[in-house]
Amino acid sequence: MPRKARLILIVLMTSVMVLMVTLIATLINLGLPSDFVVQWMKAYFIAWPIAAATGYLVMPSARRLTDRILTRIDGTA
Repeated sequence: MPRKARLILIVLMTSVMVLMVTLIATLINLGLPSDFVVQWMKAYFIAWPIAAATGYLVMPSARRLTDRILTRIDGTA
């Protein structure tokens, strides 16, 4: 996958995943206080760069592992 496409994919995937996870975790931990959105966005902006960097580092290995698993399952890549 070209570097630019890989970066865009990681930004989009991690952004949506972190948005949902921080939403649910913040809701479970705080309920719905008056500053819910502020607390949620704080969690999101802390978590997203970590998730994006992790995704960027892990994706090549995850793709290779996926290919290996698929090869063993049905003999194709």
